[in-house]
Amino acid sequence: MGMMNSTETGLDEQAMIASAEQALGDIASIRQEVSKVIFGQEGVVEKTLLAVLAGGHALLVGVPGLAKTKLVTTLGDVLGISSNRIQFTPDLMPSDILGSEVMDQDENGRRSFRFVKGPVFTQLLMADEINRASPRTQSALLQSMQEYHVTIAGQRFDLPAPFHVLATQNPLEQEGTYPLPEAQLDRFLLQVDVGYPELADERKILLETTGLHETTPRAVIDADRLLQIQKLIRQMPVSDGVVEAILSLVRSARPGQGNASTDKHVAWGPGPRAGQAMMLCTRARALYEGRLAPSIDDVHALAEPILEHRMALTFAARAEGMSVRDVIAGLVKQTKA
Repeated sequence: MGMMNSTETGLDEQAMIASAEQALGDIASIRQEVSKVIFGQEGVVEKTLLAVLAGGHALLVGVPGLAKTKLVTTLGDVLGISSNRIQFTPDLMPSDILGSEVMDQDENGRRSFRFVKGPVFTQLLMADEINRASPRTQSALLQSMQEYHVTIAGQRFDLPAPFHVLATQNPLEQEGTYPLPEAQLDRFLLQVDVGYPELADERKILLETTGLHETTPRAVIDADRLLQIQKLIRQMPVSDGVVEAILSLVRSARPGQGNASTDKHVAWGPGPRAGQAMMLCTRARALYEGRLAPSIDDVHALAEPILEHRMALTFAARAEGMSVRDVIAGLVKQTKA
């Protein structure tokens, strides 16, 4: 009996390796197809794709005009999933996102309500400038992100699977914006900082996007295949060393846990969701880079996008001109030592 089990395990392992290798091929094709339309920004593309492959949502932070919206529509095309876009404005209402009930009248004059689904009923939702809408509207979207369904007039409507929100936020402190509350930022698997393109990439952008023909990406996979890859990522083994590295990094970022630098500079630190996000994203990053198991390097590489929006500095640290990134870099250095 014991022998039979071990053979079964062997088969499982072989099947796991075979499906992982197939996923590696699919992910390489996705990367290649995206790069035909999005020039440079490899780090941004990687982190955004990691969020989707790991089954979560991402917050893209950057000034306007850096191809954040284009990246999302490109991903929708390449992953073969449906996508919608909502431009957030101060007067946007929850019903503009979720949908609303309309009254129908049949030929006998009988009236009834019918629910007309809003743009949230898609597989990849672009929430543009999410910090421009009122907290009431933000919370309608964030509830969908957490619960994967909406409730209208007491009736539940499930969202399509897979369901991902890629939200953009303008980092400039402007009048008329509503910063996302901490508990809602925590809903995002990771934060992706979008910077200006490199010179060579910007030259390519100028030449490739101002002619008559622009490249349109093709679908490389579809929704079912994406769900399979997401399931595979959850089945990938994580070594004890990587789990310990995740725990020590996340816990060292919390004040009151014995880290002198954190106690001095951090007002509040990441909760357990940060560790969960790290467990999923390290596996996704390993696959993205062509490996079958995550390493401690993956933990260090993902420290910033996973922890940045889940921590806040003390007033004293801000007055000294420190940033959350500086603190995270210091913690990574400590865990490497």
